[in-house]
Amino acid sequence: MQEYKVLIVEDSPTMRQLISFALKRLRGIKIVEANDGVDGLKKLSAEQFDLIFTDINMPVMDGLKLVSIVRGDANHSHIPIVIITTEGAQEDRERALALGANDYITKPIQPNRILDVTRGLLNIP
Repeated sequence: MQEYKVLIVEDSPTMRQLISFALKRLRGIKIVEANDGVDGLKKLSAEQFDLIFTDINMPVMDGLKLVSIVRGDANHSHIPIVIITTEGAQEDRERALALGANDYITKPIQPNRILDVTRGLLNIP
């Protein structure tokens, strides 16, 4: 069985738990959590990931800056990134996708949406 490593970058411990709980329904998923964009970059420099979920509004470094940095780094630019945020405006969505995010999920999160996006991006049947 193939294993996938997923990085969740979210400042809310409760939201990290909700995302993690949904992902644990899939077999072979290892989850690493980060508190903000800077913490996420530190985790990226130490390990390889198959997928990143990130919030937009976080202290220290927001998710859009994280997307921009990851897309500019040849070592990590191939990793799919999913934005999970309360920012539901169309312009926010377009900005995130223009920066290189692969998908955009608006809170409150639906576990099935997390699973569908993850399966699609990681090609899990």
